[in-house]
Amino acid sequence: MYGWRARVGLIVPSSNTTMEEEFRSWLPDGVSLHVARVRLRRVNVEELSRMEKYVDLAADTLADAGVDVIAYGCTTGSLVGGVGYDERIARRIERITGVRAIATATAVVEALRHLGVNNVAVATPYIEEVNRKEEEFLRGNGFNVVSMVGLGIEDNIEIGRQSPEVAYRLGRSSFHRDADGLFISCTNFRTFEILEALELDLGKPVISSNSSTLWAILRELGVGEPVLGLGELLESI
Repeated sequence: MYGWRARVGLIVPSSNTTMEEEFRSWLPDGVSLHVARVRLRRVNVEELSRMEKYVDLAADTLADAGVDVIAYGCTTGSLVGGVGYDERIARRIERITGVRAIATATAVVEALRHLGVNNVAVATPYIEEVNRKEEEFLRGNGFNVVSMVGLGIEDNIEIGRQSPEVAYRLGRSSFHRDADGLFISCTNFRTFEILEALELDLGKPVISSNSSTLWAILRELGVGEPVLGLGELLESI
């Protein structure tokens, strides 16, 4: 039986081509992945806000697979409504399904706190209006954003086409000497291949949207197996 250890339900934007592939490659043995999609083509405030209306059906269908946890796998889609929006999305999924839910934005906040990162540098593929929403959310949750650099990409398919090397170079260029750590945002931005190298090169913790979400999922499931090769966060489960 697939998922003999645990079953993960994942809701991703319809144009996301990265998150489920990174998860399938790194989930521990015995943990299966089951995915539903909600419509999003362009990463802007209007479309991110509209995603919420598709959540109920996606969550309900995932519950049919007997999943043990449901992750809402979109960073800015779970923070676009401001501080607390991530938690409201998760509670909504839980009311519909009776299954514990985690939003990516919540996972990022918890991961930064776990690592003791108060002054954070942020790298994103986003356009400026989306970066502003993310900065407001992080500041509203008590973090000092010391730098934020974006690639200015709105087409989500184009974000998914970026190589891990792009994420590495962006992370290096966005890092600030006053930062306690680096956060690379977006569940459609490939980061898993470069997280460990970037963390070693910077000498500071490095997390991404996907590493934070994976970490939060495994903790919620009680899967205590460290995931090696993705940096300090996932080694500390």
